[in-house]
Amino acid sequence: MTDPILEMRGIGKTFGPVRALQDVTMTVMPGEIRAVCGENGAGKSTLMNVLSGLYPYGSYEGEIHYQGKETRFRSLRDSEAVGIVIIHQELGLSPYLSIAENIFLGNERSRMGVIDWRETNSRAKELLERVGLREKVETRVMDIGVGKQQLVEIAKALSKEVKLLILDEPTAALNDEDSAHLLGLMRQLREEGVTQILISHKLNEVMAIADNVTVIRDGAVVETLSNADDAEDKATEARIIRSMVGRPLDHRFPPREPEIGEELLRLEDWTVHHPEDPQRVIVDNASLSVRRGEIVGIAGLMGAGRTELAMSLFGHQYGSRISGKVIKDGKEIRTETVPRAIGHGLAYVSEDRKKYGLNLIAEIRHNISGASLGKISKRGVINKTTEDTVARDFRNKMRIRSSGIQQLAGNLSGGNQQKVSLSKWVFSDPDVLILDEPTRGIDVGAKYEIYEIINELAASGRGIIVISSELPELLGLCDRIYALSEGRITGQLPREEATQESLMELMTMEAAR
Repeated sequence: MTDPILEMRGIGKTFGPVRALQDVTMTVMPGEIRAVCGENGAGKSTLMNVLSGLYPYGSYEGEIHYQGKETRFRSLRDSEAVGIVIIHQELGLSPYLSIAENIFLGNERSRMGVIDWRETNSRAKELLERVGLREKVETRVMDIGVGKQQLVEIAKALSKEVKLLILDEPTAALNDEDSAHLLGLMRQLREEGVTQILISHKLNEVMAIADNVTVIRDGAVVETLSNADDAEDKATEARIIRSMVGRPLDHRFPPREPEIGEELLRLEDWTVHHPEDPQRVIVDNASLSVRRGEIVGIAGLMGAGRTELAMSLFGHQYGSRISGKVIKDGKEIRTETVPRAIGHGLAYVSEDRKKYGLNLIAEIRHNISGASLGKISKRGVINKTTEDTVARDFRNKMRIRSSGIQQLAGNLSGGNQQKVSLSKWVFSDPDVLILDEPTRGIDVGAKYEIYEIINELAASGRGIIVISSELPELLGLCDRIYALSEGRITGQLPREEATQESLMELMTMEAAR
């Protein structure tokens, strides 16, 4: 019988009074793809950081045995030296360096202390061919898409003769095509003998790629399931969800009886040009509407102009030569600055909560009040007591899991960060709330809670616009769905008529010019 490549025995980890991991034991066989699933904050990334040496030996309890020997990594360099490489959800590439320079950054090909560029570029080409990336090695990383950047990260791992590859949410920011390519590459690496540990919230991808699935809840292993067809206790999405959240989610979307009122917001002939190339049209004569109590979806492929439409509407944050009308409650309004947009009752929750949605080095309470300081101030002075009361109310109402309102936003899990970002804009008391990828990178339990919040906001008479790459999410949540293709709206479908097939047909329709 083959010996395991990895054994983690009784791993425990605490952060002050908080126990993040408790007696975690996991065994992984050579050449296996092991999925690790759990809610945000369950301890998945913490466990992988222990394994990779980011949390060094001595800072955790338990033992790690790798290739039959106990290991005591004190840094990432120690784990990489024996073939363990972790690729984090937030990619660790330098945007201004070339692909080749990024692949060998910290692992330079050199002779006599001087970088050998011929060997660097030649070896980089070989690695790009291996991962199926057709780009010149001299290309800067900032000039390629996120999907290709993910492949550069894997090429970088392969340059270190990786034996155990850890991928943390590798497809969270990828479109369907890039995700499928990455899963194909993972299968190829498995055939080449590379063992992989996959952390993912996308259960359809887990079921498609993983040999076994380990579920973690509240820092402890709940169970490990086999994905083999002949397994007696086979993994299923329903079983994984039940283990993750501690209860069955018979319906992925909470029940809702919409009460839709009069028209709240209408966009007419909205046109947006590229900020650096004013001749290039990004959003072309788009018209849409949302009514009180209505949840309206916007579907489109990557690059269709969904985020650009939202950002240009909310304070002209994107684009140039913006034209068209914004009509709210029957009157035309101006939204060319963010304060003006907020003043007219608009709010926008960005798809990039870390970059645009939150101040990660600020406390939860400061993030929640950040867009509405006038509501907690008098004569320009913030009332700290009021700010704390507001933050505690939202922490309870939104079910934000944290040590308190003083916890830094950057230390929260992805789902709880999203709830803080939502709280900030709900506190601004908007009439229209635009949610751009509101559940990206969030587990199914946290998604359900956010869906409940969205339903409650709609029930209060607000108009909600949801932009999402996940068609099942739009179909399960929205009353009406617009489809966007090449910057133009190609159609709209009510909930009862919309299907993934009908939406995809509209999303891929060549936009008439």
